[in-house]
Amino acid sequence: MGNIPDVVICGAGAAGLTLAIELARRGVAFRLVEQREQPFHGSRGKGIQPRSQEVFEDMGIVDQLFAAGGRYPVSRSHHADGTHTDAAVIEAAPASPAEPYRQPLMVPQFLTESVMRDRLAELGHRVDFGHGVIGVEQDDTGVSVRLATPTGEQTVRTRYLIGTDGGRSFVRQALGIGFPGKTLGVRAVVADIVLQGLPRDAWHTFNQDDMAQRISLCPLMGTRLFQLQAPVPLEGEVDLSADGLGAMVRARTGRHDLTVLDVQWASAYQMSARLAERYRDGRVFLAGDAAHTHPPTGGQGLNTSVQDAYNLGWKLAAVLQGAPDALLGTYEQERRPIAASMLGLATTLLDHAQRGDNRRGREVQQLDLGYADASLSLPAELRSGRITPGCRAPDALLQGAGGQPVRLFEVFRGTHWTLLGYETRRAAAPARKGLRMHVIGQGGDLRDAAGHFAEAYGLEPGEWLLIRPDGYVAAVVVEADINVLEAHFERHAP
Repeated sequence: MGNIPDVVICGAGAAGLTLAIELARRGVAFRLVEQREQPFHGSRGKGIQPRSQEVFEDMGIVDQLFAAGGRYPVSRSHHADGTHTDAAVIEAAPASPAEPYRQPLMVPQFLTESVMRDRLAELGHRVDFGHGVIGVEQDDTGVSVRLATPTGEQTVRTRYLIGTDGGRSFVRQALGIGFPGKTLGVRAVVADIVLQGLPRDAWHTFNQDDMAQRISLCPLMGTRLFQLQAPVPLEGEVDLSADGLGAMVRARTGRHDLTVLDVQWASAYQMSARLAERYRDGRVFLAGDAAHTHPPTGGQGLNTSVQDAYNLGWKLAAVLQGAPDALLGTYEQERRPIAASMLGLATTLLDHAQRGDNRRGREVQQLDLGYADASLSLPAELRSGRITPGCRAPDALLQGAGGQPVRLFEVFRGTHWTLLGYETRRAAAPARKGLRMHVIGQGGDLRDAAGHFAEAYGLEPGEWLLIRPDGYVAAVVVEADINVLEAHFERHAP
């Protein structure tokens, strides 16, 4: 790793681990430090949305996550007369060639982070636990990071510091970055418990229409645990022991056959919605919960955090390898508006949940989020019904020139940019470092035998498409403007 890291990442939750993996894939020297002595062992974020599943596929861990967790169970609302009603919480939608993941995946956060740490180990890196940041000073050439470690204080010099250290972020506070927003007037308990007496085939909710007495008990896929969620009064102590939570379960369900045998993790917390005033201060960046905190409704927090780091990782590596610093300016430009919209969505869903409506639609899946107005998206003429710059690049089932099946996501997978020509002349675009080029059509190396690419992208013959390393479309041009596309790539590549 080297003695002087180019990047120090403070906080080894989902955002910090994503960033570390992205930097490791690109050969960047970094340190990932975590104040905790050992990994977080709670399930606070348990939903992995379809867009995050695509991100994890690119990172090489989506199958491991499917193996670790499972699909969401039905929602079972228990009524006072002893009957119950089952309903799907999540809008059912089949996968398609363009959208291979259309259902959220349930993986408790501690299992997600374990899979990520294993991937990081495969890439030759590990988390430095028991290392807390206690001081930050920066100048024009770098950042001095003071750490409290098991062997005493040390100071690490680095080119960039990234704060992925949660809602109470030391890094954010050290920089004096404001964190405006509001508490939402809801306090809740979340706990991972061993529960006896309730079947694991459903997400059970009791007293759906009574906020004061509501309780939900969700089987945590991949474990023997249930996650307990329950609103509690804004003031006063909450007994989070097995006896205390067992008493709450029995009182709120009216079921005296239910027993809490053990509590693995529990927290009582005030829900809030906050957004950092800025994501960058010189050579220091914020990502994940350090930049935004969400109510848990809609499962947006962990997913937004992972995608922050996925966006920042390739840009940070590119700048360290020679790309213009302006590329780092696009991180806040792209990610802060996304967080603002996700905060609005999660808050709206919380309002609905308080009225007993827990339904979720496509809006939580993050497949339609994009960066159309950002400077990395080359302005293009309005393209009616077609893929435009800033859009997520869909998947498609293609054939290689030899007849073998090829998914477009396999073409994108990795750390490179991708240039796709549709029924074009390959010679029109010279090869460049860091840019993988493919031509789809007769005479090309890929064939759209089933028409999936044409359906998803709607390109005209002779058009070229530039895809960023994070799977978003940067440019769409006709062949006559290929030099404009090449210039756009050159401005942002190392």
